[in-house]
Amino acid sequence: MKKKLNIIGVQNFIREKRKYIFTPLDLQRYFSVNCESARKFILRNITKDIYAKIKRGLYFDKNFKPSELEIANKLYYPSYVSFEYALMFYGIIPETVYSITSATSKTTRNFIVENINYSFCHIKKEVFTGYIKKNIEGQLVYLAEPEKALADYFYFVDLKKKSLYDRINVNKINYKKLMNFIKLFNRASLKELAQKIYDKSRRNKEIIY
Repeated sequence: MKKKLNIIGVQNFIREKRKYIFTPLDLQRYFSVNCESARKFILRNITKDIYAKIKRGLYFDKNFKPSELEIANKLYYPSYVSFEYALMFYGIIPETVYSITSATSKTTRNFIVENINYSFCHIKKEVFTGYIKKNIEGQLVYLAEPEKALADYFYFVDLKKKSLYDRINVNKINYKKLMNFIKLFNRASLKELAQKIYDKSRRNKEIIY
């Protein structure tokens, strides 16, 4: 039986394939329609406020909204969620972070999607590692390991491109693993900074500057 390209049909497709972010090509293949039909169908439902645009070619149904982390992964590829947002996720910093921060091997960029800021900071390809594929609320996202998120963050603090948070909790951080990630950046001042902050945090349970 031929699948019909309509709202219900696409919602069934989303459920079946767990495809919370879709492209015109996804609909073209699944519903056996041409590219123009798929594109016009999506645009028509954006104007009806049923679908939302992430960027050109990437969309979602507002009744099946993907997580902000999945949007970040798909918005600018390759990337993984890191820095302040990942530190908040792991409880390393107590502050609430509203911008979704990611590391990318591409050029530094910022995007606004559905009134949420997505920030992507460039790191060298040699240090584009230390992330895992994590299941968060049924959606798989690329997220830095705690130690790598901290190493990425310290690197930008050392570059004077990010401010140091007043309170950093390293109780659950594996020091050896952290320093192994720090070494990848090949920066003596970064190693010194990381050791200093880690030691003070362990000693005082919070860093006060």
